[in-house]
Amino acid sequence: MPPLSSPLISVDELAGRLDEPGIVVCDVRWYLTDPYRGRREYDDAHVPGAVFVDLHAELAGTIGGGRHPLPTTYEFAAHLSRLGIARDDAVVAYDSAGGAVASRLWWMLRSIGHERVSVLDGGYQAWEQAGQPTTDAVAVRVPTGYPVVEGWRGIVDADAITDFVESGTTLIDARAPERYRGEVEPIDQQAGHIPGAINLPHLDNLDADGRHRSVDELAARFADLGSAPVVYCGSGVTACHDLLAMSVAGITDGRLYPGSWSDWSSQPGRPVATGD
Repeated sequence: MPPLSSPLISVDELAGRLDEPGIVVCDVRWYLTDPYRGRREYDDAHVPGAVFVDLHAELAGTIGGGRHPLPTTYEFAAHLSRLGIARDDAVVAYDSAGGAVASRLWWMLRSIGHERVSVLDGGYQAWEQAGQPTTDAVAVRVPTGYPVVEGWRGIVDADAITDFVESGTTLIDARAPERYRGEVEPIDQQAGHIPGAINLPHLDNLDADGRHRSVDELAARFADLGSAPVVYCGSGVTACHDLLAMSVAGITDGRLYPGSWSDWSSQPGRPVATGD
């Protein structure tokens, strides 16, 4: 079986490999305005064999800055074990947001050295539109013993952000342009962006059909970033979508600011910029 380690997998490829041993499909549907909607949709219908992964329960912790701090790697290994994911499994994650949420699981697995993980291009909508089968049967997998890795790779904190901006490291804000400019802020304490950040909204990684743009288009979009750029968003979730798209384009040294704007904007004294 090929390694299944590309950042993206098509509906056709997943459909052809769905019954292969060692492939674990993860439904990571989640909605900011209704955190429980994803679970309800999973209970109604999902890709056969998929396990449900809850953003709040499995992909976020309780200690740390921002609205969705990372769990400890010990906690994450325990979640993976409970979900029945083994170290050598090939994981495929999907959502209903063009990969914006599924990419969080993709990034977390890659950060602990789990290379065999992909995001379903086009997500659940593409699966349904292709006429692929769905089920409401809840998948039950045998728990595993996922090994604990010491710490996350490729993350930075707020103090490091200040140093990076001063040294010329590229800082990318993956939020919508109006939030970057500070025209609206529906969630966090302040509106605006981190001074020095450029705006590369994660939704612009997708074409009109909700699938990722070509490798050449993504390479052009993320050209000239310099080494080890840092990406943030509102709470460290959709920033992973930019990191996924960068990986598709061959840029693999990007780093994540997990606390993101929700962490930065809540700290007294942190500078805030508005406008373009």
